[in-house]
Amino acid sequence: MATNIHPTAVIAPGAELGQDVVIGPYSVVGGRARIGDRTRLGPHVVIDGVTTLGADNYIVGQANLGGPPQDLSYRGEPTWLEIGDGNTIREFVTINCGTVKGGGLTKIGSGCLLMACCHVAHDCEVGDRVILANGVLLAGHVLVGDGANVGGAAAANQFVTIGRYAYVGGMTRVPQDVPPFMLLEGHQSRVRQVNVVGLERAGFSPAQIESVQTAFRLIYRSGAPQRHSVEQLRGDAQSTPEVLELCAALEEQARGLKGRYRESLREHFFQLGRQRILGERHVVA
Repeated sequence: MATNIHPTAVIAPGAELGQDVVIGPYSVVGGRARIGDRTRLGPHVVIDGVTTLGADNYIVGQANLGGPPQDLSYRGEPTWLEIGDGNTIREFVTINCGTVKGGGLTKIGSGCLLMACCHVAHDCEVGDRVILANGVLLAGHVLVGDGANVGGAAAANQFVTIGRYAYVGGMTRVPQDVPPFMLLEGHQSRVRQVNVVGLERAGFSPAQIESVQTAFRLIYRSGAPQRHSVEQLRGDAQSTPEVLELCAALEEQARGLKGRYRESLREHFFQLGRQRILGERHVVA
């Protein structure tokens, strides 16, 4: 199938389109956009800014990708948005490009599903095979790990990390980091249990899941201080890679500001952005 551009679509000079791309009615593609092979844009899609879409993406319609960040510090710098392969992005999704102070890049991985009306703010990093249900709101600088699932209308605070294969319940406010493999929900939100269903669907073995459940019981149900439980698991030669990953995430959360590790990296992100976007020579730790 050859590239198919609807006669009402507007493709700015300089835009790069791969093979077999479909551009739907009234869509607008900016001059700094690159769209990979077999990617389909539905009606009224806007691809703005320095935006790269990989192959086999399906943008259903009325989405705005690569628009300027909703951040008062933004001064029109050529920050960018990168989207991987094989994603489905539904109606009215908005994904903003980065800011200098956040490193300059907003990034979406591959194989993700972003349901209707999601918002991914500037400088977010979303991994592979992530599901964001309807109306999920990610504030700036949020990191979502591979395989995470965020329920409808949940909202994550700036600089929050949502760990790999975590599950966030619908309408949950997420003010702090979410440990990997855990299920978080409620008001106030807290870790409730291991995301067993998500781990099973992702192909984790029964032994791997049981090791995470054992660690969960020690950390969240034993009554011991969390730091002591993490140290105990760290010192156990039988701790699996998944348990050690959970321990590392909890240690980072404890070092972060108000339970958000990435917030402690503000200066690192700022230096990275000045280096990438402004060409300044700063050492990035």
